[in-house]
Amino acid sequence: MTRLLTIETTCDETAAAVVDDNLRVLGAVVASQDELHGPFHGVVPEIAARAHLERIVPVIDEALRRAGVTLAEIDAIAVAHTPGLAGSLLVGVVAAKTLSLVLGKPLIGINHLQAHIYACRIAAGRDVFPCVGLVVSGGHTSLYRCRDACDFEWLGGTIDDAAGEAFDKVASLLGLGFPGGPAVARAAIDGDPAAHRFPRSFIHDEDRLEFSFSGLKTAVRYAIAGPGRADFRSVALTPRQVADLAASFQEAVVDCLVEKSVHALRKTGLRRLCVGGGVAANQRFRERLGQMLAKRRIELIIAPPELCTDNAVMGAIAFERLRAGLVDGLDLDPLPGLVRR
Repeated sequence: MTRLLTIETTCDETAAAVVDDNLRVLGAVVASQDELHGPFHGVVPEIAARAHLERIVPVIDEALRRAGVTLAEIDAIAVAHTPGLAGSLLVGVVAAKTLSLVLGKPLIGINHLQAHIYACRIAAGRDVFPCVGLVVSGGHTSLYRCRDACDFEWLGGTIDDAAGEAFDKVASLLGLGFPGGPAVARAAIDGDPAAHRFPRSFIHDEDRLEFSFSGLKTAVRYAIAGPGRADFRSVALTPRQVADLAASFQEAVVDCLVEKSVHALRKTGLRRLCVGGGVAANQRFRERLGQMLAKRRIELIIAPPELCTDNAVMGAIAFERLRAGLVDGLDLDPLPGLVRR
């Protein structure tokens, strides 16, 4: 049995997990930073990096303790090194390289977005490739043709804001708190998704597999107080108005995600869609996507909610790279920008 220690520090969760080559999770830990970033209504990179520094060693120790193994019993070290926040990535990469050097174990760098899709493989308990992969999270909204676990072709993505970022900003506009995704979803339960007709960028352009959510955020801002009003935060919204705005915004995002996924499936000819990322935990999105693909008899695999948000378990994609001989050296660098393959 091969045991893998995986490390995840791409944004604001410090996570580590021990997984074996049968994809059994032996121990996993996620340390959230929500309480640190909540006052700012979004992730502050400098705060995130410092928190990772404080938490990385205790988190790794706890993952090993839960797995009932020692560092000496670990066979390889994996770390998400792209994409993400530069300072956050650096903490995880340095920790992984240090362990690899000291223990004399293989080092495997993994793509955080590909790992989100691999969470579907872990949950399904069987091969899910080839497929179209949709990653929809706080920092990314991207579509991929996934030929196998090591061969991803970027099909398209957001040209401005990610869907998760839009949720955070709209939650801030509505005074709903942070993180914005769950807050907006809760408020939307009592709202009318047809109360406001918000824009759905590129939704009818089948050849353009791109997303745009910045205009949608602006439309919500204008619906609250109208254009040009600097003191819009002083507008007193009723609970009903907040619920309707949240539901209408959520519906617009869901429409874009669902329709573009269908366009990608049609364009590639593939009959399976795998979805990961924090926004994939949104219940309305899961329901609408399931209904749409069921009509077309297309298989849908969505990571379970606990594997949608950032975690280290999905780093088990490193087993695929290890088997393919894709091992990294100590020159592995953090790559903050989006790597399209």
